[in-house]
Amino acid sequence: MNAQNALLPIIPENITVHLGSPNTPARNVTVPFADYIKNVASSEIYPTWPESALLANIYAQISFALNRVYTEYYPSRGYDFQITNSTSIDQSYVYGRDIFENVSRLVDQVFNSYIRREGSVEPLFALYCDGLEVQCGGLSQWGSVELANAGYSPVDILRYYYGDDIELVENVAVEGVRESWPGEPLKPEMFGDDVYLAQIRLNRISKNFPGIPKIRDVNGFYSAETADAVKSFQRQFALEETGEIDRGTWYAIERVYAAVKSLSDLNSEGVSIEDVTLLFDDRLYEGLRGSEVRELQYLLRFVSDFIEAVRPVEIDGIFGPLTKQSVEDFQYEVGLSVTGEVDAETGERLYDAYVNLRASLPDDYFAARTAPYPGMPLRQGSRGEDVRAVQRWLNRLGEIYSAIPPLTEDGIFGPATALAVRTWQRIAGLDPTGVISSFTWDSLASAYRAVVEGEYGDAAQFGGSMGA
Repeated sequence: MNAQNALLPIIPENITVHLGSPNTPARNVTVPFADYIKNVASSEIYPTWPESALLANIYAQISFALNRVYTEYYPSRGYDFQITNSTSIDQSYVYGRDIFENVSRLVDQVFNSYIRREGSVEPLFALYCDGLEVQCGGLSQWGSVELANAGYSPVDILRYYYGDDIELVENVAVEGVRESWPGEPLKPEMFGDDVYLAQIRLNRISKNFPGIPKIRDVNGFYSAETADAVKSFQRQFALEETGEIDRGTWYAIERVYAAVKSLSDLNSEGVSIEDVTLLFDDRLYEGLRGSEVRELQYLLRFVSDFIEAVRPVEIDGIFGPLTKQSVEDFQYEVGLSVTGEVDAETGERLYDAYVNLRASLPDDYFAARTAPYPGMPLRQGSRGEDVRAVQRWLNRLGEIYSAIPPLTEDGIFGPATALAVRTWQRIAGLDPTGVISSFTWDSLASAYRAVVEGEYGDAAQFGGSMGA
């Protein structure tokens, strides 16, 4: 159960902007991150400024936005966007405006860079203001012009305002944004990196809220002591006192952790590299449980139908002795070291075997009108024909289940598709993760086929809730 979020900051491929203050009904727009920064820069600074001033301001704008994304500031509060265009709390974004040519060129050069403090991981909450009508404790936009005219470089300008301990991180990976929520509730007896991260955060929160007991053994194992700390946290923040970390509790922990460390503050406590260093590597082995194990078992079950020596497994999400034996069978058959553990090479060979076997089968092997599971979960940021197929299925099911919002069938797994997937998962009685794993894929495909083939014609004929 490795944590699914990027523990080190990434540059998101896209960012969703709410065109208004957080609680006002307004449109959300999802745009490429670089285009968002170009728009903000063109809305807030003048293209005639010296290049050093332009770059210093662009770095600040990038870092401000990335801080919102990295801390999941709005999603952890229940919103379906990463940032707003309300200038009282965020940055100016004018949907549809023209972009200055030199601003566009500069953003293309540096959009995958950000500011951070030495020793911290998170992008700096790079507060700034115009320096004329509004004063603040961060960068003065007009002041940056004066410094640039005096020969200051972009980094010199940033250090003048933010301190000598800031640094630029460059050439950052560009990836799709994935929510940090592990995808299933964390419960006693589980262990893995998601539990470990929750333990770290709960212990830091307990410094400010001493009624939450310290977890002495921060080891990734969901012990009785961990459950007690979770219950105390839930009681402190008026959540249902279950002792389990469901989605609501997970994001409450994230939100309070960010608050006690003042991550959305220019002078935050900061997130150290130790705070995000995981205990476990990318292996799957006996004793683990969770969605990654369930995906492994799905692939093993399929492969066992065609490779007789590979024992079939139950898809229960628990890496027990039978799953280990099935892994050993597969490793022996393909000439790998027989360890019973799934390392990167075993995982790749198993996935390749699944894909190759699937491709070799005749078209009529699978149920008509639906493709087989692609073998890897689809989530926000995924693209391609598999995503387009899911969007088509959801649109057809939306004719019966009005709670499923209509989608553009563009093959891009954005926030709207994630919302529709979560809605379907609630209807089908699955965990509303917004991630399409094997179970969600199969339930969607099955329901879509039933609709197409006329096996049911209204929502009452399918088990589950009609609620959104």
